[in-house]
Parts: sequence; C-alpha cells; structure tokens
Amino acid sequence: MNAPIPANTPMRQRWQAFMKAAEHGFHVYGSWLVSITWKRFALLSVLLLIGANVLQQLPPFSFSWQLPVETTETIRTPKLPAPPKDLRRGSSENPAKQARKSKPETPAESSTDAETGTEQAAKSSDSKSTVDVDGLRYEVQIDSRGVRIVPRPSTAEAASAASEADSSLPSVDIRLPTEKQRAAVRQAVEEAKRALEEAAEEARHAQADADQAREELEQAQRETSRKTRYRTVHLGDFLDKLAVLIVLASALLKATYKGRLQAEVKAAKATETAEAESLRRQVVEARMAAMQAQVEPHFLFNTLASIDHLIETDPPRASQMQKNLIALLRASMPTMREANANGGVRDLGREMAVIRPYLEILQVRMEERLQSRIDVPDGLLSAEFPPMMIQSLVENAIKHGLEPKAEGGSLTLKAEIVHGKLQVTVADTGLGFGRAATSGTGVGLANIRERLSLLYGKTASVTVSENQPSGTVVTITVPYRTSHQAQEQGAHA
Repeated sequence: MNAPIPANTPMRQRWQAFMKAAEHGFHVYGSWLVSITWKRFALLSVLLLIGANVLQQLPPFSFSWQLPVETTETIRTPKLPAPPKDLRRGSSENPAKQARKSKPETPAESSTDAETGTEQAAKSSDSKSTVDVDGLRYEVQIDSRGVRIVPRPSTAEAASAASEADSSLPSVDIRLPTEKQRAAVRQAVEEAKRALEEAAEEARHAQADADQAREELEQAQRETSRKTRYRTVHLGDFLDKLAVLIVLASALLKATYKGRLQAEVKAAKATETAEAESLRRQVVEARMAAMQAQVEPHFLFNTLASIDHLIETDPPRASQMQKNLIALLRASMPTMREANANGGVRDLGREMAVIRPYLEILQVRMEERLQSRIDVPDGLLSAEFPPMMIQSLVENAIKHGLEPKAEGGSLTLKAEIVHGKLQVTVADTGLGFGRAATSGTGVGLANIRERLSLLYGKTASVTVSENQPSGTVVTITVPYRTSHQAQEQGAHA
C-alpha cells in the first residue's frame, strides 16, 4: 500500500524552489557588483536615488490620503495684566478717605461756605461795589440773602435805554439755602458716602477674584490638551528610503562579497593543488616502487651469484656477504612500509642501516676497487629524511662512476647541518657525471627532485657538481627536523 503524500508537499517544493532562485539571484547580483568598479557603482547609486525621487511624483506613487494623528500640545495662555494702580491703591486705602477723595464737591459744601460767608456778611454791614466792563457797569451786592450781580448803566442818559436792556444783559443771583435745604444736602452727602464705601468693598472683591482667576490660568498653562490633526501620506513616500537602503546594502555586499569570492577561488585552487600534489605523489611513489621492484631483483640476483661463487673460493667472505644481505633485507623491508605510512619520510638512522650493509656487499664484489667512508654524526641519526634517495645516489655513483673505471675509486657519504638545514652529500672519484658509457637517462635524479618538491616545496633542493680531481658530488638539502617533531606536527595537523 502506497504511503499518503503529505498535503504540504507542493508548498514545500515551491518554497525550496523559491529559496534556490533567491540564492542564485543573490550570487548573481553579488558577482555583478564585484565585477563593476566603485566609480561606476557610485554613478549607478546616484541615478537610483534620482529615479526614486522622480517616481514619487508619478502615478500611482503620487496618490495621497490623509491620516488622523493625535497630538499633545501645551496651552500657552497670555499672562493677565495687573490691575490698575488706582484700583490696587483704592482697595488698600481707608474707604472713608477714598470716598472723601473721590466724591465731587456738592452743593452742601458750597452752601456751608455760603452760610459761613453769610454769617460773616451778617456780622458786618451789607456791602455794594461797582465794576466797569466794556462800557457797562456791574453792581455787586452782598447781603444776608446772598450775592447779586446786576448790570447798571454808566450815565444818566443811558438809564432809559439800560432799563429796556436789563432783561437782555446777563446777571447773577446766588441765594443761600434755607434750613430745610441744608438738611437735605447733609442727607445726600451721607448717602453718597455710603455708596462710595460699598463701591470700594466691591473693588476689593473684584481684585481678589482677578487674582484667583490669574492663578487658575497660570496653572492651566501646565496642563495639556489632545488635538487631532491630519497628516498627508503619499503612496511613494517609501521609495527614497528604499533606494537609500538598497545603496547601503549593495555597498556592504560589494565590500564583503569580493573577499568571499577570493576565498572561494583560493580554496578551489588549494583543493586543486592538493589533489594535483596527491596525484603527483602517487605517481612518484608508483615510480619509486617500480624502480625498487627493478633494482632489488637485479641486486639480489648479483649478490646471490657472488655468494655462490665465494662459497667455492672463499667461504668466510661468502658467509659475511650472506650476513650483510640478511641485514640489508631486514633493514629495508619494514622501513619501506613505515615510510609509506608516515607520509614518505623516515629517520636518517634507519636509512644508514640500509646503506652500510649495501656498501659492504658491494665492497665484497669489487674488492680493492671500492673504498667507502661514512661520516654521519650520531646526533643526526634521528633527523627525518626521505627513503631510497641515498641508496639511489650510492648505486648511481658506483654503477656509473666507479665500476666503469678500471682502478675504481672511493665513495664518501657525509651528513651535516648547514644554515639550519640537513645536508647529505654523496661524492665519488669515478669517471664523472655523464662520461661513462653506462650513464643513465637521469630518471633517478628527476624522481628525487620531484619527490623533494612534493615533500618540502622550495625549501629542499638537489645539486650536482664535479669532484676534484675527478668524479661527481651530489648534495641533497632538506629542512632539519627530527622524526619526533614530525610526528607531533602530523598529530596537530
């Protein structure tokens, strides 16, 4: 029975497809940003900002609407003016004194003055006097009834005419009030005094009310009021902000994506280099194994033939050669497997354990025609060194340098530290490099150089020079480090 398909599978597939497309678009956009210059990027950014501002003015981005917005405002009322000085002063003074200051001169006061004048006039005799004004004579009469000013003609001829004009000329007649009139005036003065006192009291109350209102208004200044205002919103208001955001994000992406691309390119190159070096190392190891497969059977065949011959002619020498062969095989076979397991290196002491029996076997075969000397300090036996290289150099020196020479020669193997590096030298006094009829094709030296390049890069080298008075000197230089240090570095790696 088929399992049911989940309902959300199409949606998930669409989402995955969208994410892949978005990721692809992101990488395409980042690669395009990296491909353009900063100058062109700045120009395109300015054009984008200008285009965003232009689009804001075009439909549909120019459409607008109003949104209500509640705002909080502080009431700022003007400060009330201070009351007039006269009102403040009037409220603090004595009402009676203020009434006296403010009340007008009443007829009672004038009547009182008139009474005083009348009494004084009564005590004295009645008086009359005349005053000439513009040809007219006015007569002033003062008696107990009052004061009269009436016009009088200046001459007797004008008496008749003056009598006719008395009615038209101005005159003044001031009569003193009677006792009843005086009482009424006093009553009116008392009523006016009470009215003034009431007005002063009302002014004080009005001042107090004004002060209280001023305090309330000052307190209202600190209170807030909410008002609703309307803000105009355009559809394209977001375009300029979006343009600025795109420019900033693109600048950041351009600055960082380039480093990422460079890192990816370097990683790809490193991977390709590592794979190429691994392939080259495998090729070199295969060549070395093939060479070893060719050398060891040939060497074993010659050695066994020499032992067979010595058994008949010189049994002690045959026994010694047999022991050297056993020591050579015991030293070479395990160390080859160890060298392959340790990345193609082993210590120099194990290499010497192979070279010494190898040279002794060759000395038995060549007898007096081969003299060998090994000069390797015990302190350098723990230094790491690639396998089979010294053995190849020794074999080439004997095969192409010493064996073709009739009288033979000497072979010297030396190891020393020069400028912080391990230097191993194989020198012979044979015919010289490339001068023997049996000279090789140079494949052995080429393999040695390639192996050194794979193991140490440019820090290792091999040099070939002529020896004096004859022969060849081959020197291999590698970084000096002990096998223990190499194992620690391999463990940390």
